[in-house]
Amino acid sequence: MLNANTYVTSQKGIGGTIRNRYEDFYVEEIPEVVPSGEGPNVYIWIEKLGRTTLDVVLDISRDLHISRKRMGFAGMKDKKALTRQWICIANIDSEEQMQQVKDLDIYKTDFLKVVRGRKKLRMGQLKGNKFRILIKDLDDFQESADIANEVLKELEAKGVPNYFGWQRFGKPRTNTHLVGEALIENDLKKAVDRYIGGPSEEEHQENQMARQAYDDGNLEESLELMGKGMRYEKMMIRELIKDSKKGELTDKSYKNALYALPKPLQRMFVHAYQSYLFNEAVSNRVAMGIDKYIEGDIIIDTEEHIVYDKTPEEYQELMDNFDANPTCPLYGTKVPYAGGAVGEMEENVLKGYGLTKEDFEVPKMPRLGSHGLRRSMRFQVWDASAEATDDGVLCEFSINKGSYATAVLREIMKVDVV
Repeated sequence: MLNANTYVTSQKGIGGTIRNRYEDFYVEEIPEVVPSGEGPNVYIWIEKLGRTTLDVVLDISRDLHISRKRMGFAGMKDKKALTRQWICIANIDSEEQMQQVKDLDIYKTDFLKVVRGRKKLRMGQLKGNKFRILIKDLDDFQESADIANEVLKELEAKGVPNYFGWQRFGKPRTNTHLVGEALIENDLKKAVDRYIGGPSEEEHQENQMARQAYDDGNLEESLELMGKGMRYEKMMIRELIKDSKKGELTDKSYKNALYALPKPLQRMFVHAYQSYLFNEAVSNRVAMGIDKYIEGDIIIDTEEHIVYDKTPEEYQELMDNFDANPTCPLYGTKVPYAGGAVGEMEENVLKGYGLTKEDFEVPKMPRLGSHGLRRSMRFQVWDASAEATDDGVLCEFSINKGSYATAVLREIMKVDVV
């Protein structure tokens, strides 16, 4: 995992591979809000394969001829997986409109339920996610399952390092955090160049050629070469082509290109860079003891509220019961540092990149700047088990919302997990 450098379990890794087929990586949302069956909004329980949540949402809004802003979901689910989650469409009043929703035919997406609900669905309104993941290419399935169960038992007791996984940064083309870095540097042209240009050998030849044409300054040719997978690059480059006809491209042109993207994706860039730095801070803090309270730690409860005025012994008891967790910073303009040795470590991470908190203002695009926040440095895993099957080791577990299953698998496999 990018910028993740510390393990908390000592068992040898079982190795292996995941996602040999997308169906081998199953994710199911544990919802916080379940639709009542009545109300002005329509909830769709979808099952998608090999697609991002945002892709499905954009397809639905396109086919219904409605604004993307009328649609909500609780969390982004993996692309390279078989996933189930709720998507909500606001203000579908008539039964005729309801039928139009039911009649939709969305690529690689099944509508398992379509029901009415009273409240709109917003980001973060989920308890967690259930996973069922098959690890393949192992030497001894039973021995590997035994080791996996040992690791899972230890993780259930200690917690799992709350690293951001590769999905946050992009794979095979890992550049989302680099776009965010350019925004933090207040260089809008570099941000757009990093998103559209820079061909990667791991991409299709067609996409490489499109990116190279962009780097060469041939915008029209780049657009013509872009394949289906470059949906968002097309949105950006059309804005640049439109502006280029008025004269030389300016900061405003690059700003317009970035604003052409869906808002969740715009915000993802700086978030990804924050996540990159967060992973380093977590690595350092985990090395101090993932399940140990350290004087100066900023502790949050399960509702993500800071816990004040406890003795070290009381903080430790809360941690032992997973009622509270130490945090690391998602760096931003207003995020507080911890005290003592922990706070010193957090400051040194930022200094190591030549940054200050003020750099997260992004003055040229303040909407994309961030005040930052404290995020738990570990998460809980429960209902965890592993069993040998005819094809490999099947791991099942549930984890908190916003956390990555690959952080669990990384401890089991002790290899880079994508």
